[in-house]
Amino acid sequence: MVNTLIGDLGHYSVILAFVTALVSAIAFAFASNAKELTPEQKDWKKLARGAFFVHVAAVFGIIFCLFNIIYAHRYEYHYAWSHSSNHLPVHYMISCFWEGQEGSFLLWIFWHALLGLVLIKFAGKKWESPVMAVFSFVQLFLTSMILGVVIGDLKIGSSPFILMRDFMTDAPVFQMDPNFVPKDGTGLNPLLQNYWMVIHPPVLFLGFAATLVPFAFAIAGLWKREFASWTKPALPWGLFAAVVLGVGIMMGAYWAYETLNFGGYWNWDPVENAVYIPWLVLVGAIHTLLAFRKSKTALRATFILFITSFLLVLYATFLTRSGILGNASVHSFTDLGLSGQLFTYLAAFVVLAIGLLVYRWKHIPATAKEIATYSGEFWVFIGAAVLCLGAFQVLVTTSIPVYNAFMGFIGVKTNVALPADQIAHYTKFQMWMGIAIAMLSGTGQLLWWRKQNDGTKLSEVFMLPLIFTALFAALILLVSKMGYIERIDNPSYILLLLASLYAVFSNLAIVFGLLKKKVSIAGGAVSHIGVALMLIGILFSSGYSNIISKNMSGMVYAREFGDDINRDNVLLWRNAGTDMGPYKVTYKGQYLEVKDLPDYVNKQQLFRLEDEFRAVARGPLKDGDQIKYKAGDTVDIYPENTYYEVEFKNRESGKSFTLYPRAQVNPQMGLLASPDIKMFGTKDLYTHVSTIPDPNEEKEWGELKEYQVKIGDTLYLNDYVAVLHGIEPAKDTLMLNLKPGDVAVQADMQVLGERRTYHAHPIYAIRDRMVGRVPEEIEDLGLRIMLMSIDPDKGEFTIGINTTQKDYIILKAMEKPFISILWIGTIIMSLGFVMAIVRHYNDGKRGNAASPKGPAGKEAVKRRKQMA
Repeated sequence: MVNTLIGDLGHYSVILAFVTALVSAIAFAFASNAKELTPEQKDWKKLARGAFFVHVAAVFGIIFCLFNIIYAHRYEYHYAWSHSSNHLPVHYMISCFWEGQEGSFLLWIFWHALLGLVLIKFAGKKWESPVMAVFSFVQLFLTSMILGVVIGDLKIGSSPFILMRDFMTDAPVFQMDPNFVPKDGTGLNPLLQNYWMVIHPPVLFLGFAATLVPFAFAIAGLWKREFASWTKPALPWGLFAAVVLGVGIMMGAYWAYETLNFGGYWNWDPVENAVYIPWLVLVGAIHTLLAFRKSKTALRATFILFITSFLLVLYATFLTRSGILGNASVHSFTDLGLSGQLFTYLAAFVVLAIGLLVYRWKHIPATAKEIATYSGEFWVFIGAAVLCLGAFQVLVTTSIPVYNAFMGFIGVKTNVALPADQIAHYTKFQMWMGIAIAMLSGTGQLLWWRKQNDGTKLSEVFMLPLIFTALFAALILLVSKMGYIERIDNPSYILLLLASLYAVFSNLAIVFGLLKKKVSIAGGAVSHIGVALMLIGILFSSGYSNIISKNMSGMVYAREFGDDINRDNVLLWRNAGTDMGPYKVTYKGQYLEVKDLPDYVNKQQLFRLEDEFRAVARGPLKDGDQIKYKAGDTVDIYPENTYYEVEFKNRESGKSFTLYPRAQVNPQMGLLASPDIKMFGTKDLYTHVSTIPDPNEEKEWGELKEYQVKIGDTLYLNDYVAVLHGIEPAKDTLMLNLKPGDVAVQADMQVLGERRTYHAHPIYAIRDRMVGRVPEEIEDLGLRIMLMSIDPDKGEFTIGINTTQKDYIILKAMEKPFISILWIGTIIMSLGFVMAIVRHYNDGKRGNAASPKGPAGKEAVKRRKQMA
């Protein structure tokens, strides 16, 4: 039965959200232009607030309706059918919410709505109206992206509440039965079935949404001719946007590291770049704003960079959702016919923002004094310039598909290609940006905190950090030369190491110096330490990643596999140990996830039923020491992913551990392999399967050989010995669907393998007077055993044996040295940002609470001078 009520409710909520965003934007604009403390301003502000509150309620209504159609499996709706399925766990249903374009736009709208409520409460009377006018105007455009209204040939937005019969109007099934509802959906992209994809997109989109706040303050400052005062409330918000967006980016990097099999955490994919570029510019904007707050310089640059950072977020949206990167990126969205609307959205804000900036440019205060090269402000400004240059380099290369599309649109045919080796191309430039940033973060911070009136010479400021840098660099290079860690002999890598160590020790000196005063004001130094540690982690984990799964057999596995697989992977037959680096590696079998069990379960302990999501337990399944399921119980399984148990045993120490890399063969996407990682103190062992036997292909079995045996007889099967111990009633009868009068028995056989003993129970059944046989397959040995016939008079049994190739996997393993430093650096960088947010927010509160002429105001000014 088609349920149109929930969809209609959701669609009406979208329309309501769109209309109230429009009313709110207009009302806040009139309130902003009205004179302060007049009845006219109060009336407009009251209307604007009321409209925005209704807008927020409507957004929550849209979210409720969309999640309801996903959670309730309402497959009459295209969004639910194309992103969800019956057997998807609830936490992955949350991921379904933002897998599609409409859902991700809605997530963005949701964060804007919440941030708008916060601004109404805390922005202050002076800034609420102009800032919220900008906010509501942006919400108007975003809401239009999910409006789903068609006027003639004009399509405005794509609705998440469209019915299948309206989306697939030409499908024969809907022409025959308009009320047809599919029984199941197509499911969530398997690569997104990861817990990081439940939390990474919300954090990333909160970062996107937060970039609007400093942008809105900057536009409000231009609009109201408040060219300097907007910087005080904008600074904490800029820091908040930077830390949330940065953490969101690194969450995505960790998801890629843990889920994808390209061997790292960053692949310079255009979609990754599209997020990285605005973050660099945003961080540059924060630095120029800090320089302005201290010395009244770089105000114009601050306007430019905050406005640009938000416009780059919109540009990133256009890149990833217009379909223009379809052939250049592995995880961009396909075009939903909204590319024109996205371009209009981007162009509108580019024209309005840049037009306003140009119009007010001559009125923006600019200092005429020169900044001394030994001042902190000078080096902070240079650091911001380097960040922007780095962003520009990535932007130019990433935008090549846009350039080709634009030239084609105006009738000029171009075929500018992306670099063949994009990782090498970007790394070549970005590494030098990293070196420059590390050097500047150390030098700039030392000069920023240096007191020019305390008699300290410049040489004394730099002495200790340089000494510690030289000592630690010499120690690391010596240890690498002795072979205890990777040998560092690349000059550019040595320079990056020196610069990063210098940044660490320079900022540590500042932190220790501030311990005596107030360490809470050292947020900048702490975040710079985190960035320097991230650079060190990137240097070692990417520059010195070591493949230990080299093919030492001298054989080519298969020519169609390619050189990488044949050269850098090891072939593992099941239960046959193979040397790999310092380990003896053994592939031990295939495992599945069983609902309510924390550990994976060996496939041979499960009898798969016709329903692929259900199986019968062949023996007790335990959760620790507790038996969760008994033999014969039916269990729920998750069949999409197969986990391959691989044991690693160190040949020297004898210590062993087990990894479970996973893989699935997807009909549309081919082999999807996700790594499993063993974390050590100084490195990670990163493993994934590169090739497996295709589970969708029928196995090629050899000729069936029949043996006449009695109970207790021994069979010699090539390299193995099998013994028939007896015949007993069949235990796995659920799949046989037996009726009264039917009978089923199974053989109790024992097969002696090379390393363990296997039990086989082939079934012989008589159902409806017809004979049926259920063979037992021992994948480890490549054997299939069938109970062919029973002669009760002679007590003889016919056993049929087929053989096939043994099970195998081809595995890649690499060591990632000191990658934990990257993740630790991310945490420290985030901590520094949070410290800075708290400091500047408190400064803003003190500044608002105290007049500069009063005693509290004088004390606040004195305290700020001490901090500076």
